[in-house]
Amino acid sequence: MPAFRDDSSAEIAAALGALPSGSAVSVVATQLLDLFTSGSIPPGTRLPPERQLAARLEVGRSAVREALAALEILGIVDVRPGSGTYLRGTVSELLPQSLSWGVLIGQRSTTELLELRSGLEIYVARLAADRLTDEQLAALARHLDRMRASVDDDLKSFVKADLAFHHELATSADNSVLLDLLQIVRSLLRVWVDRAVQDEAKARTALEEHEAVYRALAARDGDSAASAMAAHMATASARLAAAQESDAAGTG
Repeated sequence: MPAFRDDSSAEIAAALGALPSGSAVSVVATQLLDLFTSGSIPPGTRLPPERQLAARLEVGRSAVREALAALEILGIVDVRPGSGTYLRGTVSELLPQSLSWGVLIGQRSTTELLELRSGLEIYVARLAADRLTDEQLAALARHLDRMRASVDDDLKSFVKADLAFHHELATSADNSVLLDLLQIVRSLLRVWVDRAVQDEAKARTALEEHEAVYRALAARDGDSAASAMAAHMATASARLAAAQESDAAGTG
């Protein structure tokens, strides 16, 4: 496969083949990843627009957008608002991320991913209760404030603050392997995350659950933090599973 120029949207799009009708986001991401790790695209190359990629792959733009969002979380691409999406790193730098992605995609079910995420989040909460700094606790409080401010009329901002809370918490556990695993699992579930909290009642429930986790963390009580996170994961997983089922049924 020939090397690509710095701005080579047409050539990159031409290198991609159409996917079967109804392909999952993970399949779109896999084909993009195969191309990115082929060695034919230099680091820093700007990728084609979503519309062009979707047309070439014969999938919806939302599938491309969600696949690129997942690859961004894994560090494969860099999304720059107002500029475009760019490939990050050399082949040797991208291969570890590619292997991490391959661990979980394929025939893995949403149920299995949700179970894994729940276990990781509960353990993270237990570790963080003992390890987080005062600065990290303050950051968690700020994310909670953003959730409270947006719970009534801005669910998009609410979801972003929710994700920021969980990322801050994972960082506070001070275990890079746990953090990486959670990032991978979240990237694979991201397609449904934005759809899981679609009304104020669900948002308020999620807020109360996060507040319970925060109180346990502030008390440095690992058992209570784990229990509060377990309760949150039970309802959060149910919401995500419902969003996935709705999407699969074509009603979401």
